[in-house]
Amino acid sequence: MYLDSEDEKVLAGEYGETRQKMMEILVALGKVFNADNLIPISSAQVAGASYKTIGKWGLEWLSHLDARVVVPSVLNPIGMPREGWQDIDIPRQFADNQNKVINAYKRLGIRMECTCTPYYLNNTNYGDHLAWSESSAVSYANSVIGARTNREGGPSALAAAMVGKTPNYGLHIFKNRMPEISVEIEGGDNIHAQHYGAIGYLAGNKVGKKIPLFTNIRPLRDQLKALGAAMAASGAVALYHVKGITPETKLPTFVKDPSEKIIIEQSEIEALFNDEEVDAVAVGCPHCSPGELMNLSKLLDGKSVKKPFYVFVAEGVMNSNRKYVSKIEKSGAKVIRDTCIVVSPAMDKFERIMVDSGKAFAYVPNMCGATAKIGSVEECVAEALRK
Repeated sequence: MYLDSEDEKVLAGEYGETRQKMMEILVALGKVFNADNLIPISSAQVAGASYKTIGKWGLEWLSHLDARVVVPSVLNPIGMPREGWQDIDIPRQFADNQNKVINAYKRLGIRMECTCTPYYLNNTNYGDHLAWSESSAVSYANSVIGARTNREGGPSALAAAMVGKTPNYGLHIFKNRMPEISVEIEGGDNIHAQHYGAIGYLAGNKVGKKIPLFTNIRPLRDQLKALGAAMAASGAVALYHVKGITPETKLPTFVKDPSEKIIIEQSEIEALFNDEEVDAVAVGCPHCSPGELMNLSKLLDGKSVKKPFYVFVAEGVMNSNRKYVSKIEKSGAKVIRDTCIVVSPAMDKFERIMVDSGKAFAYVPNMCGATAKIGSVEECVAEALRK
C-alpha cells in the first residue's frame, strides 16, 4: 500500500506515539483488504461510545491516547443522556463510568454530539469519503446521500479521525458499489409509509451482506432511513439502491439488472405485526428526524401517555425543534438525547418493548433482553395511550 511522505512520517512516530498507533491500525486494515493507498476523509463518526458496549477495557485504551482528531468527528449514541440521566433510572456507577468515556473522547477533540444520525448535523455531500461506524448511518450516507464509507469499527474510525485518512477499499471504490441482487416488494406501489422498517428487516435477513436494488417502491427520506437501518441490523447491508430514487441509480454506468432476484410478499410483512401486550414503547432508532418529531407532536397533542414512552433524538435536532419536543413532553413522553433504545441500560428493566423500527426490532432481544414488538408510529402512540 502506497503511503505519501506525510503518511510515512506519521507511521515513523514523528507526530507522536498515538498518531503512530492510529496509522498502524489503518495500514494493517489496508493490507488486509488490499487497499492501494490512503484517501482523505471529510468526517468521522466513532462507535464504542456507550459504556454498556465499550466496558472498562475500552475505556482504559481510550484513556491512554494522546492526540486530537483532525476532521469533524462525532460519537455514536452513548449509554445515557449527558444531563438528566437520573430521570430514566440510570445507576450511579454506570453514569460515572459513562462520564469517563465521554471525557476521554472530548479530550481527543471529538464534538460532543452522540448520535446515529450525523447527517442531520454535518454537511455531508455526494461523493464525500467518510469514516463512519454506526451501521444505519453508514447505510444512509452510502445509499441516500451517495457519500462513500465502509462500516468502520470504533478503533478504525477513531484512527481515521486522527489521521484524516482511511484505506481506499470496499465501498470507497465505485465499481464495488453496484447492486448484486434485485428486490421486488409485492404491491410496492401501495406500501404503507410505516412498513419500511419491517421491509428492511425482512430484506436484510434475505440478502445478508449483498448490495440490493429495490425496483418498485418510492420511499421518502425517513422511509429510506428506516429501510437501510433495518437491513444493516438484520443483515449486513452497508449500501442499497432504490430504482429512480437513490442517486447512483441515475448514473449511466449503473448496473440496472442484477442476475439474482427475490420477492418479499405482503403476507411476510403483515406477519411481523401482532397484538401482544407491552411494558413500554420506544421510537427513534435511528434518532428521530425533525419531520418525525413534528409527526409525533401532532399525534400526541392534547393527550396523555399511560405507558412509558421514550423518544430518542440527537441533541442538535432536539434543540432546533423545541416546539415539537415541548408538545411531545406535555403528553408525558420522555424525549431523550445522546442515547438510544439498544445501548442504554434504561431499557433493560422492561420485558416487552414496542418499537416502530426494524433496526430496534432486530436488536432489542439481544441488547436489552426483552421481547420486541414492531408497529407503525401511529400504532406505537396508540399503545402508549392505552391503559
